[in-house]
Amino acid sequence: MAKTVERVVIVGGGTAGWLAAARLAAARPTLDVTLIEAPDIPTIGVGEGTWPTMRATLAAIGIPEGEFLAACDGSFKQGSRFDGWVDGAVDGAADDRYLHPFTTPPALPTGELLAAWQATAADRPFGAAMTAQAAVCDLDLAPRQRAMPDYQGAANYAYHLDAGKFAALLRDHATRRLGVRHLADHVTAVTRGEGDTLAAVATRAHGEIAGDLFLDCTGHAALLIGGELGVEWIDRSDTLFNDRALAAQVPVAEGSAIASQTISTAHRAGWIWDIGLPGRRGIGCVYASRFLGDDAAEAELRAYIARVLPGAPDVPVRRLSFPTGHRARFWQGNCVAIGLSAGFIEPLEASAIVLIELSLNALIDNFPASASAMPIHAERFNTLFRYRWDRIVEFLKLHYLLSKRPEPYWLAQRDPASVPQRLTDMLALWQEQPPSAWDFPQVDEIFSAESHQYILYGMRHQVPAGLQSSDRAVAALAEQRQRARSLASALPTNRDYLDALTATATAAE
Repeated sequence: MAKTVERVVIVGGGTAGWLAAARLAAARPTLDVTLIEAPDIPTIGVGEGTWPTMRATLAAIGIPEGEFLAACDGSFKQGSRFDGWVDGAVDGAADDRYLHPFTTPPALPTGELLAAWQATAADRPFGAAMTAQAAVCDLDLAPRQRAMPDYQGAANYAYHLDAGKFAALLRDHATRRLGVRHLADHVTAVTRGEGDTLAAVATRAHGEIAGDLFLDCTGHAALLIGGELGVEWIDRSDTLFNDRALAAQVPVAEGSAIASQTISTAHRAGWIWDIGLPGRRGIGCVYASRFLGDDAAEAELRAYIARVLPGAPDVPVRRLSFPTGHRARFWQGNCVAIGLSAGFIEPLEASAIVLIELSLNALIDNFPASASAMPIHAERFNTLFRYRWDRIVEFLKLHYLLSKRPEPYWLAQRDPASVPQRLTDMLALWQEQPPSAWDFPQVDEIFSAESHQYILYGMRHQVPAGLQSSDRAVAALAEQRQRARSLASALPTNRDYLDALTATATAAE
């Protein structure tokens, strides 16, 4: 009889490890799930943006939405705003600014919508014409009212959160409510099984921990997938140049507005993220070290903070460096890499946590019942996630490729030698027709055709010639304007929503 898979050993904590533990324990209660976490190795802890998939993930784990928001200093995210990416103008009436919202355009042929936009709403940005969510974001409104059921809203949404607090919440929930065994210990050795399989990991205080399936959540160290199994790393820095980041946490005044979107502001050699939470703003500078030194990058970051938060205190800055790339394979033998051990690409569109979620969905929905089936599952998993990493690289490169900024960094980003061939081909195709589902045929595409449309036309890419408008497309855009007015009058601000939630939680204690 084939050996059944009953024991899952997760090495590493943080968001990846604890999401994996909670999802597996909730979805498959008969599994024996053990998580081993070194007590003295800090997690990176700056991943503060999620995708709307997080709502389904939290619901599946069984964490109430209000509990999650209160515990993680969370706020709502309804998209990403890009400032200064086309020509760098961020301080005038003709600001260089566009939104990638989480709500898709009306369900009509894209060609009709583009033609209607040009004919009736060309003075409005593409995102603002296609969805009422742009107006909601402009007004710093929440996507839902508090009376709505958990994880439902008037507009599609995700979250901003404190990554350290999120991992702590997941750890508490997984161990107290889902039966996950937590070992605060160091892995000192790995015992191999047959071929590329792992049999056990040795720990300093708890001895040998045997398993049937191992999840490597050890971050960039990739202790199992890289260090033990030797799966090679594929460097993608020839396409995406950024390899450094500076992170700061800036306190905000009580009652101040909380933005409804991540703000990504381009600078001469990268970009700055700005994420609003109830108690602070997470602000960081991403850059390419071969175009900008660390001190100059810090000056860019502090100048930005001074501009958007006049009078803010002088806060410490955390320096990070990161490789850009991913593993050649993500499932080797009976080991699956989840999170940073699988790969890392700059956090421009918050792909890190959603890749964790998608990896866990694929694993749980196709969980190997026996060891003999693992090679089949591994091959399928590896094919799918190599596809997904390639699409992420192309999508992020698109943001840089469409820029007209003149600095050396931006000129290098537009060098044809740095552009993946498939993206070059897609851009040639999109000169004649807009992005469509034919270009992105996989189930659960991370970045759909609609996402590409928001970037293309937000960055003023030429609309294909000869498109025909229709009465239904004109009516659909008019309906978005009316819906924007309705939502503006019905939804609370993020600040009011989250302050009321905190007050209720405090009163209940």
